Amino acid sequence: MRASSINGLCEAATPSRRALLVSGGGLFSWAYLPKFARAADGRDPRFVTIILRGALDGLSAVAPLGDPDYERLHGALSLRRDGERPALELDGFFGLNPGMPIFAKMFADKQAAIIHATATGYRERSHFDGQDVLESGMPKPGSIASGWLNRVLEVLPKGERVASARSGLGIGPVTPLILRGSAAVTGWAPTNLPPAGDDIAERLLALYGARDPVLLNALAQGLGIDKIVSRDMGGMRAAQPGGNVVDVMRQTARGAAKLMAADDGPRIGALAYDGWDTHANEGGATGRLAQLLSGLDGAIDEFRQTLGASWKHTIIAVVTEFGRTARINGTTGTDHGTGTVAFLAGGAVAGGRVMADWPGLKDAQLYENRDLRPTTDLRAVLKGVLADHLGLPAAALGEKVFPNTASLAPIKGLVA
Repeated sequence: MRASSINGLCEAATPSRRALLVSGGGLFSWAYLPKFARAADGRDPRFVTIILRGALDGLSAVAPLGDPDYERLHGALSLRRDGERPALELDGFFGLNPGMPIFAKMFADKQAAIIHATATGYRERSHFDGQDVLESGMPKPGSIASGWLNRVLEVLPKGERVASARSGLGIGPVTPLILRGSAAVTGWAPTNLPPAGDDIAERLLALYGARDPVLLNALAQGLGIDKIVSRDMGGMRAAQPGGNVVDVMRQTARGAAKLMAADDGPRIGALAYDGWDTHANEGGATGRLAQLLSGLDGAIDEFRQTLGASWKHTIIAVVTEFGRTARINGTTGTDHGTGTVAFLAGGAVAGGRVMADWPGLKDAQLYENRDLRPTTDLRAVLKGVLADHLGLPAAALGEKVFPNTASLAPIKGLVA
């Protein structure tokens, strides 16, 4: 059973009396600590990690159109420069899936970048272990119960925390591994419950004010969060099970962005989108993968629109546990692979580039004769963003955030 840490105590993830009460209107409140304050140079940086659970086919998300072996290898899932749904041209060699036109515009405006042929240090093909490595920041699964983004909160440079405001933000009914640890976080999750009215809220606050001070504090802060999220939602309803994936992803991102846009809101956050395990009927320029990428495109745009002026101080990193096979399988899908693609978006990104030490797609160049060979360590990408965007020192990155990676240099030049 998964559990979340609340002020040093451990509660099971199964909804309890408290969790259900605090969830009024669509939130689960976990805990609170200081926010990431304005940096010394006047910036007010925000950093968001979006996890794509299930492994992303990087060759159909960002196609190496200039590689002569691409279409032969990737077959019906290949993107093309012509046809009804051509790839969105990026740099003459790579093309973007047509499901991501907003990201393509950000790329052209130099507010988005792509890192191709990347992976964590994990080289097996288990979703559970791969996600453990991705979120823990460790070289192997099961090494530690905390996440690298929580450890980022722990080692923010002195002077970057101020009292009595929230620190990190996690989206979902339980704390994702990437945000578990000693630094407390704020949690919010969309639900199908109707918002609590003022009268009900006041009655609950009065009831638990005399009987349960811990719940009173959580409920009061939770109701405040709900008001922030619900304000000006443009008629968007809470995510419905089985609903349109694009709407669901946008709605979740908008709620998270509204919290991060608040003056006293969190500055560091994480959310995850499920469903990227495309073993069958994956589709290329059209179909399931293109729809998922369209949802991701809309989610990134929600952050851009909702953060407003703060967008210029924002970086969103989109990552996944591993890639998918270069060759398609018998059900017009792809199986678990290795190398994939990562996206960076935000006004603070030094964008307009696809960064890749391209390994090639000839049979002899594939990893274990089946996968895109990874040539860039994802941790080096993240270390580069964290160093230049949030000011984390090299020692903290190599010893605390991503332990035993002191010899892995951060990639420079990712931040504008």
